[in-house]
Amino acid sequence: MTDKTDLIQPDRGQDAIPIHLVNKDGFADWAKKLSSGQRAALAAQKFEGAGYQHAIVPDGDGWFVVGGVANPDDLSSWCLAKLAEVLPEGTYRRADGEPGAAMHGWQTGQYRFTRYTNDEKAQGPRILLTKDVKRIEPAMAEARAVKLVMDLVNTPAEDMGPAALEEEFERLAKAHHAKLKVTKGDTLEQEYPMVYAVGRAAARHHAPRIMHLTWGKEKDPVVAIVGKGVTFDSGGLDIKPGSGMLLMKKDMGGAAHAIALAELVMKAHLPVRLHVLVPAVENAISGNAFRPGDVLKTRKGITVEIGNTDAEGRLILGDALTRASEENPELIIDFATLTGAARVALGPELPALFTRRDETADALIEAGKANDDQPWRLPLHHGYDEYLNSDIADTNNAHGNAFAGATVAGLFLDKFVGEDIDWAHFDTFAWRPAPKPGRPKGGAAYGLRAAFHMLRARYSGE
Repeated sequence: MTDKTDLIQPDRGQDAIPIHLVNKDGFADWAKKLSSGQRAALAAQKFEGAGYQHAIVPDGDGWFVVGGVANPDDLSSWCLAKLAEVLPEGTYRRADGEPGAAMHGWQTGQYRFTRYTNDEKAQGPRILLTKDVKRIEPAMAEARAVKLVMDLVNTPAEDMGPAALEEEFERLAKAHHAKLKVTKGDTLEQEYPMVYAVGRAAARHHAPRIMHLTWGKEKDPVVAIVGKGVTFDSGGLDIKPGSGMLLMKKDMGGAAHAIALAELVMKAHLPVRLHVLVPAVENAISGNAFRPGDVLKTRKGITVEIGNTDAEGRLILGDALTRASEENPELIIDFATLTGAARVALGPELPALFTRRDETADALIEAGKANDDQPWRLPLHHGYDEYLNSDIADTNNAHGNAFAGATVAGLFLDKFVGEDIDWAHFDTFAWRPAPKPGRPKGGAAYGLRAAFHMLRARYSGE
């Protein structure tokens, strides 16, 4: 949950436990500098310099840490993450250099979701010192954004419904002096008919809505961020099996990414006119649920035949993308936990990326590689447009074969993005099924850092 202590702090020469980083190739030469007793301590702990290994080494009246990494001269985000998880509470510094990119995993490695548990026995913070003070605030902002995604996605649907997402927007607006408009009820039905139709079956306290936050100077380039906010997905009348619902609290993962990215943009004071739109619904079942075979109106004016009520995320995104396009943005980025097909193709860790422009895809991929958050591009192949044909409406929301599911979902969204607008769509899982250092099991941010660093490079030249 939210950090109570800054885990990265300026190094002003205060007492701290040294961390030495070595790899397998350099370990033998490094160990020659140690005493025989220290080498014996390493041998007793079977330390050989392999990745994520660590050992505690006595040193006079104190001790130091040695950790194994792939390359001590080029640290990734995760090189210190395991140490952050397993070391005792205390203050540490790297003995032979600065932590650099590894400041990120040092923070996320200490993440714990504690909203529903007694955390009295939790270990205290492990603080890392650095003399590279200019990197501290950006590193903490990124880690907090990632942990915000984790918190939001990990929270069960009863406590993270549309109203809770609205509260997150209210927090953002207040913190960053932004303007927030929330549309509900009859106005929602008139202005965002697909959002209303998908969410109308939910209980009153989970009633559908769309949040629209604006920030920045009107003269600056318009950038829109859109996130899918399905706070729970039963599948609707095309109901999911019980096993398919177990993780559906995470179906608002796109909204979580949008909120976190918006906060990063505002904290960095990027020179953009920001529009953030999140349609928030629960895809529930009741007597007034929308049905397979229904034809829905849309904000765009086209009609949509419902081939599958479990393809609801693209419906609410369609109305939100239409509204975002009305601002004539220079760029739209959307995040959505949209298709199982993307996970079959790429697994949980690689978010599927769809763009209209090659240069936008290249920029996002390079930003992701540089920050250990790589997306993988899939095609918006218009040869599959015919899969969405309808006999009675302008389009169907789902296709009847098992081919190219992620691409076809992207093609549906493409219908609602304004002509010639630069658009990037992330089909992200927002969940990590098994832990890795710095990346705990549960809610996860995929594509968030790639998108932020691309935006920062594009609008601030950094």
